[in-house]
Amino acid sequence: MFHNNSSQRGILARVGLPIGAAVAAILTLPGLAQAHVTVQPGTAEGGGFSVVAFRVPNERDNANTTQLRVALPEAQPIGSVQTTPVPGWKITTATRHLDKPIEMFGEQLDTVVSEVTWTATAGGIRPGQFQDFDLSLGQLPESGDLVFSALQTYSSGEKVNWNQVSTDPAVEPEHPAPILSITPAKAEGTTVTEQDTGAGKDEQATSTEQSNQGSDSTLPLVLSGAALAISLGAMALAWRLGRRPAPAAGAVSMPTPRGDVNV
Repeated sequence: MFHNNSSQRGILARVGLPIGAAVAAILTLPGLAQAHVTVQPGTAEGGGFSVVAFRVPNERDNANTTQLRVALPEAQPIGSVQTTPVPGWKITTATRHLDKPIEMFGEQLDTVVSEVTWTATAGGIRPGQFQDFDLSLGQLPESGDLVFSALQTYSSGEKVNWNQVSTDPAVEPEHPAPILSITPAKAEGTTVTEQDTGAGKDEQATSTEQSNQGSDSTLPLVLSGAALAISLGAMALAWRLGRRPAPAAGAVSMPTPRGDVNV
C-alpha cells in the first residue's frame, strides 16, 4: 500500500516537473519576442521628410530605463534631424563632420547630427511600460533601409545594445537594430485614394498592428495548449501506473499438488 503511493508520487514528480517547466518557458516567449527597440512606423516614403518614433519597452521587472541613445546611419547622413520635447526627459544631440558634403535645398552641408540621447529626469520608463521618442528626419533617401543603433540604459547600470542585423530575414537576432524601410515616392499625378490620406494611413497602420499582434499571440497560445495537453496525458498515465496493485507482502508460493505416491 505505502510502496504503491510512494511510486505514484515519484512518477508524478519525474513527469510533471519537467513538463511544468516547459509550459512556463513557453508562456514567457511572447514577452521575449516583442520587447525590443523599434522604429514606428517601420516604413516611410523616400525623398522627403518623415516623423518617426523610437519605441522603447522596458524589459526588466526590477529596473527602470533611464536613457536611450540612438546613433544615425553613418553611410547615409541625414541633413535635418529635429527633436520634440518629451516630458520627464532631457534631450541632447551630437554632430559629426562629413568628408564629402551633402546637398540639401541647394545648400552644401558638411556637418550633420550623428546621435540623439534622451536622459530621464523623472524616473524613466518603469517595468511594464514603454515610451515613444519622436524624431523628424529628412531628406530621406529615395529607397533602401536606414539602420540605426540604439543603446538602452537601465537604472541598475545595465546597458543593452540594439544593433544586430540578421542576414536571414526569417531569423531575428537577439538584439535587432531599429530599421526604417524607405519606399519609393509615388509619381506625380497619382490619384489620391483614401489610403493616401492621413485617416486611411492611420486605419491601415492600426489594422496592420492588430494583425501582427494577433499572429504574434496565436503561436504561443497553441504551443501552451499543446504542452498542457501533453502534461495532463502524462499525469494520467503516471496515475494509472501508480494504481497497479503490488504483490502482497509475505505471500508464499504454494507447491502444486501431485498424485499419491505408492510406498
